[in-house]
Amino acid sequence: MAQPKYITKIDQIEQIPEAERERLKKITEKFVFRVNEYYLSLIDWEDPNDPIKNLVIPNEGELSEYGRWDASDEDTNYVVPGCQHKYETTALLICSEVCGAYCRYCFRKRLFRNDVKEAMTDVDPGLEYIRNHPEINNVLLTGGDPMILATKKLRYIIEELRSIPHVKIIRIGSKLPVFNPMRIYEDESLLELIREYSTPDNRIYVMAHINHPREITDEARKAFKALHDAGAIVVNQTPVLKNINSNPDDLAELLDKLSWAGVTPYYFFINRPVAGNNDFVLTLKEAYEAVEEAKAKTSGLGKRIRLSMSHTSGKIEILAIEDGKAYLKYHQSRDGNYGKFMVLDCPDDAAWFDDLPGNEQYWNKPEKKVEEVVSVNEMPDMPEKKRRARAKTAAATK
Repeated sequence: MAQPKYITKIDQIEQIPEAERERLKKITEKFVFRVNEYYLSLIDWEDPNDPIKNLVIPNEGELSEYGRWDASDEDTNYVVPGCQHKYETTALLICSEVCGAYCRYCFRKRLFRNDVKEAMTDVDPGLEYIRNHPEINNVLLTGGDPMILATKKLRYIIEELRSIPHVKIIRIGSKLPVFNPMRIYEDESLLELIREYSTPDNRIYVMAHINHPREITDEARKAFKALHDAGAIVVNQTPVLKNINSNPDDLAELLDKLSWAGVTPYYFFINRPVAGNNDFVLTLKEAYEAVEEAKAKTSGLGKRIRLSMSHTSGKIEILAIEDGKAYLKYHQSRDGNYGKFMVLDCPDDAAWFDDLPGNEQYWNKPEKKVEEVVSVNEMPDMPEKKRRARAKTAAATK
């Protein structure tokens, strides 16, 4: 396959002025940087606020004091290394720590630290756990991006999951349909794998991460078509992000283009309060109003979207925010509170469930189940290897 060249050093992007590249280097010391030539070609470098640029090029706001590395306490979901049993019927296999590019808003940027090992190349312990828990009927492959794995490795995981009778749904979380669509439509072995194991009774779902309508290019549509023709169901989820897609017209266009391409609009998310995400933060009220305005401009197909928070306690759907109140419902709950309806005061600056007065009555902070899984929130802010390199450089300049 003719694959785009990957770029991992900010100095390699000549469209960025040299002085700006120098400023951005200190950001890449803390938060990893990676992009490819195809995706860079979508950027309008004449537009300082280009949304595609904001998605993948570091911004100085990433060093602002904000958020936690693991804002949803995913460390408490692990049951064996590499496998989270998140809800009663849902398990996650964290099987990749690489993506086609690294979104600057990523809620799992902790995975790309060189001193963190949550993603596992050896998925067998997770597969064994799933095999021994018949209540699990759907499994999400995630990371990182599982679609960046060699097809041979993906085949092994999917064959093993399909050998477990109680696993009915396999989901693959991926941004490659827009980061590197050629990897999908040019890899016949990948499409054959999907054709073989996405059957009328047990489908494979590709959970795409398409943030902006400009990502839906002719190349991306070819990837969608290839997946559809192979029997996969493609749905989309994206956070609502300041400086990227918070304009209601952009969100409406995204909903329309997804629907036209046969990609189901699935979730709009509130951006998690993760370290480095300061520049992308919208208040709950701003996000809700942008989504409602966008939905008013689209068809019933686009209106299927739900606005949710992936909170520590579960997925919390935002039904309405009106007159200083937030009307919420547990769409998923780790404590069995599915469907629980909540009305809480909503200060104008509230941007997360924890910001709502009285939220604590509805959930308890969970405890870790597996001690060998690191809790990144308890680690130093700067990754260990990079802290050593920075100290060495500082000593050499004295």
